[in-house]
Parts: sequence; C-alpha cells; structure tokens
Amino acid sequence: MLRIDNITYSVEGRPLIEEASATIPTGHKVGVVGRNGTGKSTLFRLIRGELVLESGSVSMPTQARIGGVAQEVPSSSTSLIDTVLAADTERAALMTASETETDGTRIAEIQTRLADIDAWSAEARAASILKGLGFDNEDQQRPCSDFSGGWRMRVALAAVLFAQPDFLLLDEPTNYLDLEGALWLESYIARYPHTVLIVSHDRGLLNRAVGAILHLEDRKLTLYQGPYDTFAETRAARILAAQSEARKQDTRRAHLQSFVDRFRAKASKAKQAQSRLKMIEKMKPISTPQEAALRAFTFPEPEEMSPPIIQIEGGVTGYGETEVLNRLDLRIDQDDRIALLGKNGQGKSTLSKLLSDRLPLMAGKMVRSSKLRIGYFAQHQVDELYVDETPIDHLRRLRPHEAPGKWRTRLAGFGLLAAQVETPVGKLSGGQKARLSLLLATLDAPHMLILDEPTNHLDIESREALVEALTAYSGAVILVSHDMHLLSMVADRLWLVSGGTVAPYDGDLDSYREMLLMRDKPARKADTKSASKPKPKRASRDQILALRNEVRKAEARIEKLTEMQDKLDEKLADPELYESSRAGDRAVWQKKHAECMDALDRAEALWMKALEKLEVAEA
Repeated sequence: MLRIDNITYSVEGRPLIEEASATIPTGHKVGVVGRNGTGKSTLFRLIRGELVLESGSVSMPTQARIGGVAQEVPSSSTSLIDTVLAADTERAALMTASETETDGTRIAEIQTRLADIDAWSAEARAASILKGLGFDNEDQQRPCSDFSGGWRMRVALAAVLFAQPDFLLLDEPTNYLDLEGALWLESYIARYPHTVLIVSHDRGLLNRAVGAILHLEDRKLTLYQGPYDTFAETRAARILAAQSEARKQDTRRAHLQSFVDRFRAKASKAKQAQSRLKMIEKMKPISTPQEAALRAFTFPEPEEMSPPIIQIEGGVTGYGETEVLNRLDLRIDQDDRIALLGKNGQGKSTLSKLLSDRLPLMAGKMVRSSKLRIGYFAQHQVDELYVDETPIDHLRRLRPHEAPGKWRTRLAGFGLLAAQVETPVGKLSGGQKARLSLLLATLDAPHMLILDEPTNHLDIESREALVEALTAYSGAVILVSHDMHLLSMVADRLWLVSGGTVAPYDGDLDSYREMLLMRDKPARKADTKSASKPKPKRASRDQILALRNEVRKAEARIEKLTEMQDKLDEKLADPELYESSRAGDRAVWQKKHAECMDALDRAEALWMKALEKLEVAEA
C-alpha cells in the first residue's frame, strides 16, 4: 500500500501541493491526471524521495522497489537485450556469482534463488517486451549507440518493465511511442502484477489500462474509482453541485451586505448590522474545482478548392536512391480526414514529407492543385523553434507587415496569453511550444494540414480543444498519432502504411487494435506445445506480411530491370552504334545488356522462390 499523508511542497515559495492525502492499495493501477503545471511530475519525485517534503509523509512497505523512466539509456556498445537484462540487478548479480562461486552450499542457494525469480526465462521475457515496443530480433542484438534518443527512451522503458518494481511510476510514457507501441503498453499495464501510477493525457489508456484516477487539482489529491470517463462524469457532477452552492452563498452574502450597507449608520439597527457583518466574515468561500478553460485552437479557414487537391498514380518516393514507398495510388480531397496507421519505420513520416513537398517523387505521377497550401506539424519542429525569441518575435519575423495587435490576437487564438507571448520560447512549457508550432503551421490558412503526433505535451483539455478545432476546420487532415481517442474523433478514413506501400484499411480502429493485440497469439500457443510432438506451425500474420513484401519487392525489381532492358534494346537498335568508329561504345552497351539480362534472370528466380514461400505460408 502507498500512503500519501498530508503532504506539502512549495517551489520558490509558491505552494504546489498543500496538505494533500491519498491511499493507493497494493496492486492497483492508477492514472494520475491534472492540468499541465499542477505538479504531477513533482509528486512522483516526492514519492521516490528525490525531493524533501515540507510536511507530511509518504510511506510504503519496507524494501519495496520503486521504478520509473528517469532518462534515456546512454549510447553504448551494449546490445539492447543485454541492457534490458541488466535492469534486473538481482538476477545479474546471481548469474555472475553462479559462474565464480565454488562453495557447494552457496551454489545451491544461488540456483534455488535463480529458479524462484524465473531467471531462465528472463531473456525470452526481455525479448518479448522489446518486441512489443517496436524492436525486432535483429534490433535487439544491435548496440544502443545505433539508436536515436527517442528509441533509447523505449529501451529505458523496456528495462524498467522487465525489472518489475513493486511500484511502477510512469510519466507520459506514450510520448515516445507510436500507436502500436502505445497499445501494447496499454495491454501490458493492465496485466502488470504490481502497483502502477501513470501520468498520462491519453484518454484511451486511462479508460482501458487503469482502475482509478488520482486527480491533482487546487494543490489537493482526490482519488476516484473507475476509468477516466467515470472520473470525468463524477467530477462534472461535483462541479455543478459546487457551482450551485457557490451561487446560493453569493446570493446570501449579497443579501447580508445589502442590510449592512443600508442600516450600518442607524443607531437602532447598528447592532443587527454588526451581527450580519460578522456572519459575512465567517462565511468560507465555496471553491469550485478549477475547470480548465477549454483553450480553443483557432484554425484559419482556407478557400474551397476543386477535388482532388492531390492525386498520385504509381508513385515512388524515398531518400536519395533508396526507395521507401512505391506503388502509391492515392487521392486526397479537401474534406478528407485520414489517419495513417502502421509501425514505426514503415514510412508514415516519409509519406507525410512527400505530401508536404519535403520529399520528391522518384517515379510515377503526382498532380496538386495549383494554389494548394499545406501546413505541416511534427515534433521536431517544436524543437526547432528559436528558444531565445518570444512568440511575438516569431510572428514579427514571419508577418512583419501586421500590427502587433494582430500578432497578439493570433497567439490568443492558440491559447498563448499575455504573460506567455513576451516569454522566451526556451522558458515555455512543452504544451505552449506545441501551441506556437501549431499556430505557425496554420498561419497561411492551409488547404491541407499534416499533423505528426500533435498531442505530445498537450493536456486532456487541450486535446479536446484540438479535436473541436479539427472538426470545425474545412481543410483536409492527415494525422499520425498514438492517441486513439484523437484518431477516433477526427479521422473518417484509415490508410495502412506497410510493406513498402500505402493502402486503405478496411476495418475500424477497434479492429486494428484487436489485430495488433492478437497477432502474436498463434506463436505463443505454438511455444507451449510439447517438444516431443512437433506440429507444423501456421505462419503468423507478421511472417505473411513480410513474405508479401518480399514478393512485391521482387516484382518491383523485375519491373525496373525490364524497363532498363527496353532502353538497352532501343540503344542497341541504333544503327549509328555499329559504325566502325563506335566499336568501343558498342562493346560497352552490349556488356550492359548482358548484365541486365543476367540480373533479370536472377530477379525472376527470386520472385518465383518468394511466391512459393508465400503460397506455403498462406495454405
């Protein structure tokens, strides 16, 4: 049991948490919510003992282990799987001791303890967690230094999940996960065998993975039983009741004050007036819960354009000479709301960059409306704001001919108020920076808005405001997000980015979620079969998708080589090439033709082999 008893903590003399209490029973899963800046992360640091309380106490069972993701895993030559395995320090120490211990009794004790903690299945458990967070078997053997900071944050998360602390404290863990990773984490938390406290603004996670909500508001803690939607309904009822009581009290106070004002100067009524004045002084204000004003986003409205605004036929795109996406046959109209689904690394960001004209089309045809304006928001753009400049400075540079009042109106339309518009960006919160980036992305009233993880750092109220703004917006929306609630409220079309191409997804978000959670179950069942009775295993969905991708790549290779053969045939058919003076050139082109035919034969053989493997897998 975690007991938070009457705690108080201030920052620079300003009370952040004041005489707050809560009790979390052992094994409960609790979502911690509250407006940005109310002190949720500080609460976690107080629980971990990293900050000193001014008063009150935090208590839990002795020797209880507390775990959380404090920072990303360092860049090192250690493999991902070994990094995660090392997080279970007891197992690591016992494994080392088992290799060096010579005393028979001690060896027996070590082996018994290793069996107690299920040490022999540790590598399989660590691999399963890493896979759930997006690392395949090959990735797990690579060193941490091969991965960027965001991916190393996933490794840090995998490590703490593997260590299985008694109290797991997670602070916005989905901010560095894609939708697939977030859904896997949601399922994992629901099954976690110990106590979990998770700070999150992901409404779907708070509805499906936790059984209670701990709300930090007005410097107090209130524990609500049930998922987030139940909490929201209960709190709304509390707000209405408090507002009603506050109105009644205001009416009573006004009545008493009116009597005092009328009769204070009259000797015959002075005593009664003084009595009522004392009654007013004794009336304690009824504080209604802070209802975060829905800080609306105000997207400028573009003019209407004839459909389609973008059409791609046989498109290919990628980086340099490396193809990432091909066979793109896509159409976007101005009233489309499209969510891009698919694992990280499959090409969602690549498609976003192609549509926003940040990547060229390597082959195929793309037609855009001639006056099409596109707004693009991605997390890296938040990091590229000028930290020494204020929000006003950003608009001054981009809109030098507008009046300062217009700049302030624009900023207010995105929830950046007077105190923030003159603050250097480096001192703004993550949510405020995201609001500024969204403003800059929509400054030109785009006909299409491409949003890549727009809700990172936004609290729940701000996410609801974003949903409302996108619903009212009259342009097209292309959305990449791990926030299932946002996707379900905004998107009416789903595109799956997988296997090197993009295709409509026929199901809905719930069916996509079920597919992700169920896709490994056949493999797990097969693992439990007796080794003495091997049975043929049906290929998993991932294996079939990989084989289909292999077939498609082989087909694309054949198509490219066939085009090259046609060009070489045309070259070799040129009579001028056979003039005596061109013997050297002729030999070069004939050699290229022979090499092309040889490559084409090999490509067709690989294609046939891939087709046979796919037929067997799908049988």
